[in-house]
Amino acid sequence: MLLAAHDAILSDLDGVVYAGPFAIEGAPEALNRAQDAGVPVAFVTNNASRSVQAVADHLVELGVNTDADHVISSAQAAAELLKAQLPAGAKVLITGAQALADCVAAAGLTPVSSQADEPVAVAQGFNPKIVWEDLAEAAYTLADEKVLWVASNTDFTIPKERGIAPGNGTLVGAVARATGRTPQVAGKPESPIFVTAAQKLNSQRPVVVGDRLDTDIQGGNRAAMATAVVMTGVETYQSILAAIPVERPTYILEDLAGFFEDYPQIQVQATATGMSA
Repeated sequence: MLLAAHDAILSDLDGVVYAGPFAIEGAPEALNRAQDAGVPVAFVTNNASRSVQAVADHLVELGVNTDADHVISSAQAAAELLKAQLPAGAKVLITGAQALADCVAAAGLTPVSSQADEPVAVAQGFNPKIVWEDLAEAAYTLADEKVLWVASNTDFTIPKERGIAPGNGTLVGAVARATGRTPQVAGKPESPIFVTAAQKLNSQRPVVVGDRLDTDIQGGNRAAMATAVVMTGVETYQSILAAIPVERPTYILEDLAGFFEDYPQIQVQATATGMSA
């Protein structure tokens, strides 16, 4: 079966495990079956405003056997990215939610809220209650080119009950336009969040599973990991066929149960007119 080729699953959430408040049929059972088979599962989310405990609690309510240690957020990935480049205890201006500040503190750094605190870095993540003063404080701090800038993610939109709303990417864009600078990005579709997740599971052969080519699959590919797109979310077979190289998945699965089936091998043969599969 396909799962035998991998030692961990790094799973997206919306469109893979659940759709809105409800579990996707068979998803919790498939994830629990993988864990019972000795393959750990980590959940990778770009949401930097929600604590990993809150995410884990939601998954448990849906029937998934997991805990906060197996949820990796873009806030955690941002904190790890900062930790790798800063000395212990370094001051970091938080432009985002308390969950981001908690992750920065857990990484051994010191969250601060003002340029007057003389931070050496800015961590920016989504916060629905962010105001102009918060963005201005980040811009003032980033006027010093020596100050490091890390964004949890650059998603331009987020789905809400009333429709599509501006995401963290729009807020990062405002600071970027004001400062003329570009941040390092920790979340999808960049590789740090997947590297962080794989390291947490001590995985050498992970597979990234998601429902979006431009975030989950592109990010997994950038991290040099196997990738699987499931047809329970936003993608269609047409969109997959039209994908640019960096967004092409290793596997295409109807749903998570596909991990327990044999995956067909594609054979390429030379013909008089070229190559055929």
